[in-house]
Amino acid sequence: MGASDLSAALWQERRELELLLFKLETQRLHIQAGNLQWLSFTASEVENVLDRLRFEALARSVESAAVAAEWGLPAQATLVELIAGAPAGSWAEILMEHLAGLRALLRQLSAAARTGEQLLRNLNPNQPASSGASPGGTAGTGPGTDTAKILDELTMAANIERARVITQRTTQPLLAQYLDGEQSQ
Repeated sequence: MGASDLSAALWQERRELELLLFKLETQRLHIQAGNLQWLSFTASEVENVLDRLRFEALARSVESAAVAAEWGLPAQATLVELIAGAPAGSWAEILMEHLAGLRALLRQLSAAARTGEQLLRNLNPNQPASSGASPGGTAGTGPGTDTAKILDELTMAANIERARVITQRTTQPLLAQYLDGEQSQ
């Protein structure tokens, strides 16, 4: 069952990468629409997918090492090496399809991360949310308004920075290394 378990792990990792791409695109759309009040939520969603991807990468590594051992390859064999060492049959073709799909996803993720990071770098943390009120909902002129406004601005600046840092983490250098045997990101 080794190769089929590896294929299942690769499918699951691809699914999580697609979800990560979707979350990055969702974040980008909210930023472009000026919906900055949702930035903390979109950053959390991206972070949750990254957490699941760490588990999927571990599962893939375990399955890959088992297949490598079964096929007489080193435990740290890359996907390209597994394809080259696959026994006669359909596994080389199946793994090639995974390789092509994963490479395409990594290219899309890299582009989405660069775009998202650039948008976040260019944000003005004092820019009001699209609702017309500040993100914290203070829109008055009472005695605490200045303090509330400062707190809202600081919160927004922190949310922007957090989203930017999380977006930087979305590249998958270890996966790129597994696919090609070199750091391609």
